[in-house]
Amino acid sequence: MRIKVIGAGLAGAEAAYTLARHGQKVALYDIKPKKFTPAHKSANFGELVCSNSLKGSDPYANACGLLKEEMRILGSLTMEAAEYAKVPAGGALAVDREKFSEYITQKLRGESNIKIITKEVKKVPRKWCVVATGPLTLDALSENIARLCGGNLHFYDASAPIVSADSIDYSKCFAGDRYGKGGDDYLNCPLTEEEYKNFVKELVNAERQDLHEFEKGEIFEGCMPVEVLAARGEDSLRFAMLKPVGLKDGDGKRHYAVLQLRKENAEGTAYNLVGFQTNLKWGEQKRVFSMIPALKDAEFLRLGVMHRNTFLNSPECLCSDFSLFTNPQIFFAGQITGVEGYAESAVTGILAAYHILEKLRGGEAQVPPKTTVSGALSAYISSPNKNFQPMNANFGILAPAGREIRGKKERYAYLAERAISDIHKYRQNLNTY
Repeated sequence: MRIKVIGAGLAGAEAAYTLARHGQKVALYDIKPKKFTPAHKSANFGELVCSNSLKGSDPYANACGLLKEEMRILGSLTMEAAEYAKVPAGGALAVDREKFSEYITQKLRGESNIKIITKEVKKVPRKWCVVATGPLTLDALSENIARLCGGNLHFYDASAPIVSADSIDYSKCFAGDRYGKGGDDYLNCPLTEEEYKNFVKELVNAERQDLHEFEKGEIFEGCMPVEVLAARGEDSLRFAMLKPVGLKDGDGKRHYAVLQLRKENAEGTAYNLVGFQTNLKWGEQKRVFSMIPALKDAEFLRLGVMHRNTFLNSPECLCSDFSLFTNPQIFFAGQITGVEGYAESAVTGILAAYHILEKLRGGEAQVPPKTTVSGALSAYISSPNKNFQPMNANFGILAPAGREIRGKKERYAYLAERAISDIHKYRQNLNTY
């Protein structure tokens, strides 16, 4: 029997390599080099498209650095390739893209347990497979996946920024739902007329990200960026995501404009800027959105992104081990699961492979604990969420420290040490040898 892995991007490469190194025969399917998606140019596998940076490298300073340390412990091919191809980038881990993908390709082609098949897969196999086709999954397979998952396949082109709960100025916002309905699920951040007008001016004039040609023409119809809407008129946001109607503070006061923040997780450690899908450059997002008084010193756990992004509404169809509710032998990995970022995509491939190995050897799939970034991402994609959006690695999704720790640096250090210890224990306990 050969386990089928569809797609040889980072997630598929990790899944195939992990399975093969643990003695399983793998059939790795990819359309390259006969065919390419609009974003891909190289015939090599594991191609990096948007950037040559895998983000921060310090596990004690940022969650993506911590995730990469977890991946090294789990035996990541991505981390091997990054070490081989790394280039100077300060505190980030950046690579020579060509050397990086060449390394991954050579490793996959040199692994005797992997058979590489150049073919477009149009239907998901029903036994022991990993679907890792990414945000640009071709149409025929996308349609099949949608039918298989009960229509739970999104073509969502934007996500709003997320801020850390403990960085919000609570003296400049108030809790409550519109018209007093429900509880206090939202934090409401008011702006005066002067603050609002200055905000709109800076928002409209801020620099925007460039879009790929294949993304143009879709995005603005399906999901309006806040800066595009703002350009339609000074008051346009006051009739949309910043409308103050139905919102009064504790003194019964109405405000000129109000930004709502919505809890991003059950613990309430992170908040989403409601309706603030954006295509601004990341530095501009921090500068402009920090003009909102309650967010003056906000720590942005995730910045807004816009691009074509085909992904599952995972909480409605995936278990925490990345297998389908309806078929425990079909696994998904990579951005199609609703994770965002190179490292985040890659780790899901490693985990899916370990889960398959556990099941093949008669055990139950073990999911890393939420004290780890890999475990927190696994929990995120499988936890009920009416407003499910892609998520990247950040400290806000980890299980809380459980005790008060003063200072962000000290808190991050504690969370990182706990995560590294727990991922070592997780790896040692896997029944994959």
